[in-house]
Amino acid sequence: MKLHNLKPASGSIKSKKRIARGQGSGKGGTSTRGHKGAKSRSGYSRKEGFEGGQMPLQRRVPKFGFKNPNRVAYKPINVQSLQLIAEKNNITSFAIGDYLKYGMASKHDKIKILNKGELTLKLEVEAHAFSASAKSTIEAAGGTATTL
Repeated sequence: MKLHNLKPASGSIKSKKRIARGQGSGKGGTSTRGHKGAKSRSGYSRKEGFEGGQMPLQRRVPKFGFKNPNRVAYKPINVQSLQLIAEKNNITSFAIGDYLKYGMASKHDKIKILNKGELTLKLEVEAHAFSASAKSTIEAAGGTATTL
């Protein structure tokens, strides 16, 4: 066997259907596009949500509510989660980088500590916001809650 003898297995290569190459090909004339209409024209592209002239869904359904541009979205983290991670990793303080390090939040998240579960460890916790009950729980355990 030499390089000039190599060829693909028989039947594995099919020739492309040559559309719009004259009447003799059987695919001339309208070139499989039918007669007239937008779809037969070059450059046609259907708009997203187009329903054939029927009133599209995004126009049938009424507008509802609004998005407040000044809303501040916080990533909630429970006191219980802090307790578990502090026990597991033997730490006594949570800085902003620690939430990222232990997979509790991502880089640009604002963090709010909420009071769910129990806290027995003395922790120094930094966050963007605290619920009033979470702050009192942390301080009752002998720790500090620092708002950034």
